[in-house]
Amino acid sequence: MIHATQSDIWNGRIDDETNRAAFRLHQVIQQLPLKESATSPTCALIGFSSDEGVRRNNGRTGAAAGPDSLRSELAKLPWRQPESHQLIDLGTIVCIDDQLEQAQRELGQTVQEILARHMKPIILGGGHETAYGHYLGVREFAGPEAKIGVINIDAHFDLRSYEEQPSSGTMFKQMLDTDPTTSYFVLGIQEYGNTQVLFDEADRLGVRYITERELESMPTEHVYTQLHQFIATQDYIMLTLCSDVLDAAVAPGVSAPSPFGLSPKQVRELIHIVASAQKTLSFDISEINPSLDVSGRTVKLGAHLTNEAIVSLLGGNTE
Repeated sequence: MIHATQSDIWNGRIDDETNRAAFRLHQVIQQLPLKESATSPTCALIGFSSDEGVRRNNGRTGAAAGPDSLRSELAKLPWRQPESHQLIDLGTIVCIDDQLEQAQRELGQTVQEILARHMKPIILGGGHETAYGHYLGVREFAGPEAKIGVINIDAHFDLRSYEEQPSSGTMFKQMLDTDPTTSYFVLGIQEYGNTQVLFDEADRLGVRYITERELESMPTEHVYTQLHQFIATQDYIMLTLCSDVLDAAVAPGVSAPSPFGLSPKQVRELIHIVASAQKTLSFDISEINPSLDVSGRTVKLGAHLTNEAIVSLLGGNTE
């Protein structure tokens, strides 16, 4: 079930009530049911309020409050898009009790329908278990034969065993074990944030990855070349961001903070490169945990990174 977003979440400063060039996101957002297909470039926001996967993974819960916290910060940002471009809010899927798998299926159904109606899904998590529901929708839309490239900006592989139960640490193994036409590329891996078993599993599954240390030392052009080469071999791309990839000094409000994480500018540029690609269908942001934040700075950063994805997916102004 999708819960409608409370209208007072979308509010903020108003500089002008008639001049669209002065509008902020809260002045252009439309809260609509998903009934008609888009006739112009449109991003559709859908929240996924869940940290059941984080709980199962023995992480610090609180990310279920992420969707509305992100909306509140997004609301304040300027809307610098052509008049034909649209942004809609479909509400939030709520994981009730421990019914994670059902909630992921519901998210997948919604993502598939958004894509079928010629819109770009923007999923606001939630724990990183959000990514599996996101994937289910992309796969349903693409069909069983299409090659899907999953690009993850993350400190962790999330390739743990799901024999006992899925969690926020198992999603990409679930995808790769059951879907031979899905490929996985992860950027920002922490060398000491993953056990050797996980590195071995990544190698066994043919996962492409660039570590945090390599991103720091590797020429930027080389990183972009690897991304473009990966994208070129796929039919469709889905992009997922786990906010714990960011340095803990700038993003303390995440479930598993990284003391040697990436800078906001690094992550922003990676989002721009991937989301600007014609094959990229969708984006999710996960692991924003307002209860662990300091002065709201992680939520604010998450909103700015989400806005980068929106602008890039729409092909609009990125200045």
